[in-house]
Amino acid sequence: MAAPGALLVMGVSGSGKSSVGSLLASEDRIPWLCKLHDILLRDVTSGQHVVLACSALKKMYRDILIGVKDGVPQKCEESGKEGTLTTVELLVVYLSGTCEIISGRLLKRKGHFMPPELLQSQFDALEPPSAPENFIQINVDKSLSEIVSTIMEALK
Repeated sequence: MAAPGALLVMGVSGSGKSSVGSLLASEDRIPWLCKLHDILLRDVTSGQHVVLACSALKKMYRDILIGVKDGVPQKCEESGKEGTLTTVELLVVYLSGTCEIISGRLLKRKGHFMPPELLQSQFDALEPPSAPENFIQINVDKSLSEIVSTIMEALK
């Protein structure tokens, strides 16, 4: 059986769909990140401005999106493409906040896929950006207009 492009985890309420889905997603990120790199590269190369929202909690994940490892362009074996990937110039916007603040936001959401009880595991896995990564860090306690203004200023 060929590997499918998508996976449906189904079952009655409480059967563990979200937990199983989250664990599966965490195990199978590399091909997905390589695909996102290919999309970023394609769109940037064609002159488009791109905004990607992705947790990218680990530096390794951000490196795959950029197309580098230890500063050297890399090939994503999973993408099935020959040759070396071209790197994408990427500004990482790290929206930071405490677990308490973000947990409070999640609890107010209706129908969101991320159960609040899994938030701590994301904080545990988080590797915040650091030099030499190209990033800005913005605290989520700012208003949306302040956050966007800070990003726009960094882009100038």
